[in-house]
Amino acid sequence: MTRRAEGESPVARQILLLQVGVVVVLVVTAVALAALDARRDSREAARDQATAVARSVADSPFVRQEVLAADPTTPLQPFAEEVRRDTGTDFVVVMDTDRTRWTHPDPTQIGGKFVGDLGGAPEGRVFTQEYAGTLGPSIRAVVPVTDGGKVLALVAVGITVDKLDRQLLGDLPGIALAAGVTLLAGLLGAWLIARRLRRQTHGLGEREITRMYEYYRAVLGAVREGLLLVDSDLRVQLVNDEARRLLALPDEVEGRSLTDLGLPPGLVRAVEQRTAVADETYVLGQQVLVLSTSPAYWHQDEVGAVVTVRDRTELQAVTGELDLVRGLTESLRSQNHEAANRLHTIVSLVEMGRPEQAVEFATAELQLAQGLADELVSAVEEPVLAALLLGKTAQAAERGIDLDIEGELPALLPVEARDLVALVGNLVDNAFDAVAETRGERPQRVRVGLAGDVDHLRIEVDDSGPGIAPEDRAHVLDRGWSSKASEGRGLGLAIVTQVVSGHGGRLDVTDSPLGGARFALTVDADGKESG
Repeated sequence: MTRRAEGESPVARQILLLQVGVVVVLVVTAVALAALDARRDSREAARDQATAVARSVADSPFVRQEVLAADPTTPLQPFAEEVRRDTGTDFVVVMDTDRTRWTHPDPTQIGGKFVGDLGGAPEGRVFTQEYAGTLGPSIRAVVPVTDGGKVLALVAVGITVDKLDRQLLGDLPGIALAAGVTLLAGLLGAWLIARRLRRQTHGLGEREITRMYEYYRAVLGAVREGLLLVDSDLRVQLVNDEARRLLALPDEVEGRSLTDLGLPPGLVRAVEQRTAVADETYVLGQQVLVLSTSPAYWHQDEVGAVVTVRDRTELQAVTGELDLVRGLTESLRSQNHEAANRLHTIVSLVEMGRPEQAVEFATAELQLAQGLADELVSAVEEPVLAALLLGKTAQAAERGIDLDIEGELPALLPVEARDLVALVGNLVDNAFDAVAETRGERPQRVRVGLAGDVDHLRIEVDDSGPGIAPEDRAHVLDRGWSSKASEGRGLGLAIVTQVVSGHGGRLDVTDSPLGGARFALTVDADGKESG
């Protein structure tokens, strides 16, 4: 873990402080809005209450009768006060149409003029307002007292704002309690989130995380191996440029399933099975790749897999050539061993006093070997390929395999000698391995058919082995597959497929008349140029 910069706060702490600030602001705002809403509701309720009381007083027959008396105050004042006390209002004022008060909670105000607007009340309409009168600011309603459509008097009922505010203060403890519970829940949630974030970020600050990300991107770009990270659902989460190049991945690959990218089935299967695989070789297009996969864990829980990819194309080509050289060396060793046996035979015949038979034996063996060499050289003008086939003939004789070479090849072909040796050598080796599986069951036979000129090349290799199942032949053509891959072998066909593909040729796998499989490849000069 990197050392946090001095004065830098961890990201988890910054998130906690930010969340606390947001929660506090939200709670305070909610309380303020709730208080404003309660204040508005209380004033609306007071306005409705004042209007209802004023209407009831104005519609009272008693009031309608007494406002026409010579002294309305005497009967109306006790009635108004009783209504005020019963309804919980602060004043009930009955007045003349010229604003002269007939009743009032403060008797000294009787006979004075009503303070406030009347609105449309003198015309027979109900009027409400908030106004500061003799008792202070109040919510009031003015209702006309009518008889036959004529306005006889006015009734004003009001509730003071101070009383409403005292009622609102009584409701605030409940609002404050709800706000406190909400605040505590929000702070607890913020703390839990910050705690989890602290574990996931290891207490790092934002500059540390940014710096680690930049290092991380630089490492991904600088590493010479391809790197592919997938999650537990086989979705690609990260891929570097080298992996894109080697696996021919599209640009928008993150988030896609590994099974949709056309990767080797063995690799996908290894990731699916959550098994560690080290240095398995696959052929993808014209590249020989070495892939390794390992499950990834976090707190003992599997979170996906890490796949590394290395390019082994050039190394495999060199290794293939080295294998061919080793094959030639082995063939020469076999021929040397056979020549030594013949020489001992000749020496023994001379020591036995039979020089004529010794000469006859030596001449016959020399003619046979020279005849085989002359036959191959005359049929195959490419000296490197002729040497290879001569060595394979000796190797086949040593292994008890009947090797037949048919056809002719000129010196000029659409394939270079290096690739030609790789094609023939690997196909013949593959045939030798195939017939070895049927040893004792049938004769071990391999046939090599050669045909071509400067514009065309065709090579057929038949064997008497067990053959290849029809459902497996597509794999041979698609990805250089081999039935022996599980044994760490079978790259010969992969190399053949790679070389043929590089020359724009074609490789067909069919049944052989010998009982096994026939590998027939065709390369044209036009296909090479177009490829």
